[in-house]
Order: sequence, then C-alpha cells, then structure tokens
Amino acid sequence: MPETKNLKSIAEIYKSDKIEHQYIKVYESYFEKIRDEKLKILEIGIADGKSLLTWSDYFKNSVIVGIDIHKINIVEKKLNRNNIEVHQGSQSDQTFIQKIISKYKEFDIIIDDGSHLSKDVKKSFNLLFSTLKDDGLYIVEDIQTSYNHFFGGNPFDLKYSNSHMNFFKHLTDSLNHQEVANPFYIKKKYDGKITNISFYHNMVFVRKGINDLKSKEVINNSYEDMKYLEKSSRTGKKFQYFVKYKIFYKAYTIFLFVFNTIKKILLLRI
Repeated sequence: MPETKNLKSIAEIYKSDKIEHQYIKVYESYFEKIRDEKLKILEIGIADGKSLLTWSDYFKNSVIVGIDIHKINIVEKKLNRNNIEVHQGSQSDQTFIQKIISKYKEFDIIIDDGSHLSKDVKKSFNLLFSTLKDDGLYIVEDIQTSYNHFFGGNPFDLKYSNSHMNFFKHLTDSLNHQEVANPFYIKKKYDGKITNISFYHNMVFVRKGINDLKSKEVINNSYEDMKYLEKSSRTGKKFQYFVKYKIFYKAYTIFLFVFNTIKKILLLRI
C-alpha cells in the first residue's frame, strides 16, 4: 500500500511558495482531518499553478477551483486534471464572482492568494463569505501587505488605518456582539455568523458558523436592563432598581454614548 504523503511533502514536489512562507504547517493543522472528504475549495490567484497542484494531490476527493485575473494555460501549467477547474476573472469583479457563485453554489474552503491589495481582499470577502458552508474556512494569505502603502495598506497609522488587517481585527468584535453594552448598538453584517478568527504570521483564518450564545451580562446590548431584570426579579424591589438602573445607570450610559460619538466625529473616525 503506497505511503500517504503529508502536505509538506506534496508542496515540496511542486515547489510551492507556501513552504518558504511557512504556511504549510498551519494549513496541515486545519486540513489533515478533512483531507479525504468531498469538498469544494476555491483559491483566488493561480500564478504558476503550484498551489492548485498541491491541493489537487492533497484533497484527492475534492473539486479545486482556481480563479485568476490573467489567462492561465492549463496545459502548460499541467492543471488539466479531473479535479481542477480554472476560471479567468478579477476577484473584485462582482459580475464575475457572481458567475462563480452561480456555478458552484457553496464552498468548504476559500483561500485568498490573489492581488493582496486591501480593496480587493475586503471586497472578495464581502462577496464570497456568504457562499461558505457552516464550519467552512475563509483564509487570507500574505496579509503583510496591510502594512505596505504600495498595496493600499497603511504603515503610518496601524490602529485606525483602513487596511484589510484592520478589517479582520474589527471582525473579532462580531464574535462577541452579544456582549456589547451599548443599547444603541447596530448589528453588523457578520455578527452571529463567525465562530472563530485566528491570526498567524501573515495569515488569517475565519471560520463561519452560527454564533448566537446569549450574554449573561447584557440583554439587547443593555447592561442596565439586564441588571434591573435580575435584581428586581430576585428581590421584588422593582421601584428601587428601576431608579438605580433604568434612570441613573442608563443616563450615565447615554452620556458616554454622546461623549464618544462627539469624540469620533472630531477625530474623523465616523
């Protein structure tokens, strides 16, 4: 019986640059247990085709879909395999991406190894995340371009830049959206749809899933309402706790909300 090669061995055969970037070990920690399943995997960015060939060998029972803005000669790149399908188009072209979605419906894994431009990375995520199955993974490689102004990143204002790294940092708040003690909080697009975000050197993994665990501290994003309900139900002292939580505490929360809103406006962070 032939020995089953691990991901690193396969990547070495094709000389994939995922080895020199040290992504292989991280990938295998996620993929080893699902490698024999029948998956649909999309990789944005084909280039020399070495990644697609690596995935083709590793995920033998899966369909490997590759897209690239450039025309790819599949014979020259040896991508003319039964489990590889190649399409030409831009990762930020909504019409093209919609055609991909219409054809494949949903994916188990999406890997963005495309332009690495902040605007493209964010747009692709917004267009494609909904096509992931529950428990599916969205992976972005080479996220170091967030710190490079030639890629639309910003190395001069790391905390407040509009980079794709900050886009994914802000997504971590969606993991805990039920806990936000702001009664004026407006639910975001990905709230309740992400179960895990993991950052590695130059990579980010986002796992899709239902995240609807209720908070034990706030109700409808209000700490005051939760404490009033809890205290008044336990003691029966409704008036006392109404004054404390529904009037004084809520007034303080409103003050902080107004103060922070004005501060964001003055600092141009709206």
